[in-house]
Amino acid sequence: MPLVNDIRSKASTETRTISCDYTAKLDVGESLTGTPTIVEVTTTDLTISGAQLNSGSLTINNETVAASKAVQCQVAGGTSGSTYSIKITVSTDATSPGAQTFVDTIKLEVL
Repeated sequence: MPLVNDIRSKASTETRTISCDYTAKLDVGESLTGTPTIVEVTTTDLTISGAQLNSGSLTINNETVAASKAVQCQVAGGTSGSTYSIKITVSTDATSPGAQTFVDTIKLEVL
């Protein structure tokens, strides 16, 4: 599942869990590690909390994602009719030639 230009949506009154699958970006045997940083890029309208890696397998868009291969957070707020950019920064546990750091931006449309 591509991360860039992938648009998710929620109602302004909802608090939603956003999950992003990194499986396709990881090398064989590599996992995500640490605590991801997830921030809104353009305003302060959204409340983003609970940034974490998935601790067990989960399903994203009908695909099973293994533990430590996805990033999740809770998103609340926003103004109806607005589209927000959310930046995700997360590192990996690769040892050779070294750990990777992914920086991706997703879109969130508030309905």
